[in-house]
Amino acid sequence: DNEYACMSLKALKQTIHEFFRRLKKSTYILSASLPILDEDGNVLTSEEGDNDDDQNTNENDSSFGTWRLETDEDVQNAFLQAEQFYQRHQEENESTSMKRPTLVIHVTKDPDAPPPPPPPPYLVGMPDPLTSPTMTMLSFYAFPPDGGISDPESTADQLKRLWRPFRALGRVYVAKEGVNAQMSVPTNVLTNFLQCCTVKPEEGGELSHVLGTYMENGINIDPIPVDMEESQAKPAFKNLHIRVRSQIVADGFATPLDWQSAGYDMPPLEWHQKLKEAREANERGVDNAPLPIVLDCRNDYETQVGKFELAEPLDTENFRDSWDVLKDRLKDVPKDAPVMTYCTGGIRCVKVNAYLTQEMGMTNVSRLAGGIISYDRTLNEQAPAEESMFKGVNYVFDSRMGRRITDDQLGTCYTCGSKTHLVSNCKNENCHRRMVQCENCDDSLLGTCSEGCKGRVVNAGMVPKRKGEATNNDVDETRQESDEVYTNVDDYSSGYSSSSPSLFRQIELNTAALLPSGAHMVSGAMQGSLLKMLASQTSGRVLEIGSFTGYATACFLEGAAIAGELGERKEAGIGGREGGPFVLSLERDRRALGIASAHIKVMSELGLDEDAAEEASKLADGPIVDFEGDSVSFTYKGAGCEFLRVNDALATVEEMASSQSQLAPFDIAFVDADKTRLMDYVDALASNDRLLKKGGLIIVDNVLWKGLVLDANNNGYDSSDETSPTGSNEEKALLKKNRRARKLAMKMHQFNSEVVRDERVEVVMMPIRDGLSLIRKR
Repeated sequence: DNEYACMSLKALKQTIHEFFRRLKKSTYILSASLPILDEDGNVLTSEEGDNDDDQNTNENDSSFGTWRLETDEDVQNAFLQAEQFYQRHQEENESTSMKRPTLVIHVTKDPDAPPPPPPPPYLVGMPDPLTSPTMTMLSFYAFPPDGGISDPESTADQLKRLWRPFRALGRVYVAKEGVNAQMSVPTNVLTNFLQCCTVKPEEGGELSHVLGTYMENGINIDPIPVDMEESQAKPAFKNLHIRVRSQIVADGFATPLDWQSAGYDMPPLEWHQKLKEAREANERGVDNAPLPIVLDCRNDYETQVGKFELAEPLDTENFRDSWDVLKDRLKDVPKDAPVMTYCTGGIRCVKVNAYLTQEMGMTNVSRLAGGIISYDRTLNEQAPAEESMFKGVNYVFDSRMGRRITDDQLGTCYTCGSKTHLVSNCKNENCHRRMVQCENCDDSLLGTCSEGCKGRVVNAGMVPKRKGEATNNDVDETRQESDEVYTNVDDYSSGYSSSSPSLFRQIELNTAALLPSGAHMVSGAMQGSLLKMLASQTSGRVLEIGSFTGYATACFLEGAAIAGELGERKEAGIGGREGGPFVLSLERDRRALGIASAHIKVMSELGLDEDAAEEASKLADGPIVDFEGDSVSFTYKGAGCEFLRVNDALATVEEMASSQSQLAPFDIAFVDADKTRLMDYVDALASNDRLLKKGGLIIVDNVLWKGLVLDANNNGYDSSDETSPTGSNEEKALLKKNRRARKLAMKMHQFNSEVVRDERVEVVMMPIRDGLSLIRKR
């Protein structure tokens, strides 16, 4: 009968495993019997039944016996017996506590089961990791040759199983191309852990096919263990997460390169000597000295607090942005020029140097073996008297955020501008900005980046415990204090606005993890709340042009659902193209659509609370599959939502505006698309009432364009800046970035100037985030 969950021996064994996790597969015997009932129909335990023979009814005597469960037919027969017993009991007892068919499952050890295999040699005599006084930080990566890892899922399961005895913590990514790990291991079992990762199969090892000799430069071990008390108070990692991803370092390549061909792996002491010689030659001003080009392949927030002398940072926001920067930097450099690259642990340089050699034809490329971590350890252990050529803090990807190598303070505090070496994330979960911030500002702002975020943390009751405090902060008292420290009305407004749903905060975090270079493009709490409220005051029909990762979509959809309830549309069915509360979202980017549709799917199934946020958090582990097909639809509380993949959103909007389709007009059109064609969107939406109803709103995002519209308004754009820039590479890159921003600011200013003079509409520009124009169609 299909209404029963377990209709096979395999399914039943799986169920038993959930209750008896300590039992090993095939080491026990399963059998079943009918339950023993008391006079009220309650199921008794075997002990209760044995001690109260008078309670046993005739239908429960030993003649019913116990059945061995060895085949699927045995399982089905047992369920049939339970059903027949239940029906007889119901017929013979008008009132009973027995509400459903019941079976008693007996689990006994199989005397014929083979003995468990002996433990591997690296576990024999291993001390208890729970007694370790310290934890050791380590990292490693591996690119196995010959196609890499054939089955990442099973490899991830294998790593979890083999590393469980060590009580290790960390974050590990497994993909077809290899393994990337940052971990924290109890120091007293460190040797055992290293053996587990490196020993050959004939010596009891199981990981030589993915790790072993394929771990470039072995395992990077932090030279200074962390005291256990400190580690538990502020753990670098809270659990061991082993996740399968499409790549262990996202590079953006459609076809992977040959990671085995990535230039010379330069040992740390040789690297140190090369940099010393280059510095001396540079100081002497030797004209013909072949100084190497030293490239820091990390992201901008990492290089802000520490780098090697003579190094040029790539200044990328995301590793995938490296390739254009490298092409621009090295386009006029001879192919045999010496190029030295480095990163935190070495893995990114493998990909960078593979690109330099295979795609750009560079022939004299080397990389720091094991990265900054290996350099720091090697210099401390083998040449402690030498001055480190790396200055400042080595940023690391765990809760420590950085290891201080020298006392140099290279970073500039995001808040006050003073020099510092500290890196942190804003404690406001809605912001979570990664920033360089001095200790004074960190303390005064309660670990946040601004007064607004501090107010949000205080109002949400999330005030972190500060140094020297014996008790938790009194929220009411701190809230009173915060009234006096707001420095502008924007921060005050943010601090005293209602909190966003948990799912919305998770969408922001997912965007930062999956599309970090575009994380600033999310609408955010203040703007998102406004969009929701505007949608809720209409009939709930919204056209969104530019889905991105679905934050604004979710806000509009929540507002549309509220509008449906307020408009008493529950009986009218689910909203859609023909009418009712409905959000139609247009997007070109398939990856962004994949992320956005995954977020709205969670919202449609679980709502907006913590359960939805927890489910959505799994998306950050990836891999996110690019959107396939043309459209996908969801429903949330009676409101419909459709994502439509388009090549040219403006062409689609113009077609919808001119067609005689059954598409009912919208109340709101939200435009977050091509900034160079904004007036064309307004023309299409204002030309008639087929697409946007009379009195409807056109909402345009980013109309202040980082404040640069002021310069565009006052000074215009000087085309003489188009001449080739001079100066350092850093100055060139900054100027190039500024040029593009100023060009777009001029486009935005031209749009603002034109739309405010358009007699078909009236405009209110709001200084929320990057500027929001509400354009009402007359």
